[in-house]
Amino acid sequence: MNIIKDINKELLDIFEKAGYPVESIELKPSQRKDLGDFQINDCMKLASVYHKAPVQIANDIKELLDKDDKFTNVNIAGPGFINITLSDNYIIDSVNKIVPNPEDLIEKLSDETVVIDYGGANVAKALHVGHLRSANIGEALKRLAQKVGYKVVGDAHLGDYGRPLGFVETEIKRRYPDLPFFDENFEGNYDDVELPISNEDLEEIYPIASAKAKEDEEYLEEGRIITNKIQHHEKGYYDLWKRIVDISKADIKTCYDELNVDFELWNGESDAVEYFDDLDKLVKEKNLVRESEGAQVIDVAEETDKIDIPPLLYIKSNGSISYATTDLCTLVQRKKENDPDEIWYVVDHRQSLHFTQVFRAIEKLGVFKQDQLTHVGYGTMNGSDGKPYKTRDGGIMTLKALLEEVYESTLNRINNDKVTKEEAPEIAKKVSIAALKYADLTPSVDTDYIFDIEKFTDIEGKTGPYVLYSTIRMKSLLNNAKDMDNNKISYIDNDLKEMYLSILDLPNVLEKAINAKSLNDITDYLYIITSQFNTFYAKNKVLTEEDLDKRTTWLTLTKVLFEISNTLLDILAIEVPEKM
Repeated sequence: MNIIKDINKELLDIFEKAGYPVESIELKPSQRKDLGDFQINDCMKLASVYHKAPVQIANDIKELLDKDDKFTNVNIAGPGFINITLSDNYIIDSVNKIVPNPEDLIEKLSDETVVIDYGGANVAKALHVGHLRSANIGEALKRLAQKVGYKVVGDAHLGDYGRPLGFVETEIKRRYPDLPFFDENFEGNYDDVELPISNEDLEEIYPIASAKAKEDEEYLEEGRIITNKIQHHEKGYYDLWKRIVDISKADIKTCYDELNVDFELWNGESDAVEYFDDLDKLVKEKNLVRESEGAQVIDVAEETDKIDIPPLLYIKSNGSISYATTDLCTLVQRKKENDPDEIWYVVDHRQSLHFTQVFRAIEKLGVFKQDQLTHVGYGTMNGSDGKPYKTRDGGIMTLKALLEEVYESTLNRINNDKVTKEEAPEIAKKVSIAALKYADLTPSVDTDYIFDIEKFTDIEGKTGPYVLYSTIRMKSLLNNAKDMDNNKISYIDNDLKEMYLSILDLPNVLEKAINAKSLNDITDYLYIITSQFNTFYAKNKVLTEEDLDKRTTWLTLTKVLFEISNTLLDILAIEVPEKM
């Protein structure tokens, strides 16, 4: 149900009856509430078409609007702006239609299948703060898309293919040369071999191995050789690689679980590379590759480009495939295994050139069209210095360390008068995740922002804890109510009207969010409706109100707001604790 769309359809008929047929009407919320709830500015555009003054056209439209009982106080301002106010009865009737199930407001906008690529964690390497936004934005987009009708597949798309893992195995071999994985005569089962390496060891080994490879030519060459062994599934090395992936994947999943992030697919680049032969066949059929300084490249520049778009590196001069080529393999894989209508990549906006190259190349190959592929490029989470968020000593901040920092800050703010010592840790965990997610999703997706722990864990202001506290307050009010049998709205005043209109605006908020592939409209909306509720709650003694119509209306309104808030928080992958 979407009253704005319903009114727009009716306005199209009214414009046509008045002699001014148009293809669309833009009904905007009024900036002057004293003049009306909405305004129509289209008369200005029609003036040049019909060679009439805008105010004359507006008066012709007003005549018909005045005959419709859903509109009141229809007036014309300035040179031809039409202001309309919705009648109280129409608003009340509209809200009552969704009282039994507020989710009836959510329109099904598409039934297409979409794959969302929003993980990108590298195997054997600690997740860092750079992985936070992809996880939060991707998961929320997935849940939003599902809510409005899409069939969605989320893919972690692990970085498990390439030279870094060869270096990790090089370091393991040097530390543990007697491991059976490095014995070409070993005939046993590699799965039975006890591996003296934990995920913490891998996270320590990864940077050490990478640093050694930069300084030691012999180490670098050994890493290249081992990488080649892994990629060609050589006995022992390949088996060790699989064990490393399993150890790392389990830890990565634990971290994502803490963020309420879940993937339907845990594919890695290595899974996609199995499709290289299929990709290469297409490349050769289309005759797209040319030689360049010993490498093979695919030209993707277009005449209309305003910046230089270099060729896509297909095969490196050493014969190995490039990062871009693994993405092309992934697209071939997704076409064959999922056949999606669209694919959305939730990846740092600094990767925009890479995706331009990949999207153009895959269209040349006839696998997907560019308009089926979207790079949802997100901005950076920065510290107070405006640079990417780091530890206090300037080092790279791991995601685990960030989660712990936010948790500690939240735990210190827990109200001990309402929460016992035993309850506090679990509640603080949920509230800290809410603080982190709400802060991360509030800026427009492509915007850099400053992350301030003290600000974002505060229960006051536009924060996750504030929205959670307000939602819990709604639930508490409903739990304490004794007369909730009659769920109906029958009373309206100016404050309530604004709240009703906010409720009825939900489908437009969700449509705007999915079209922009950004969550800030939802976080803004959550703050608006919870703020409106808190203002209303402070003004009125709901449970002791003697006027039955008022009390029933207030409780019904609270129920609707609570259910909407819960639905939207779930879209953002935020859990609501029982109390805080």
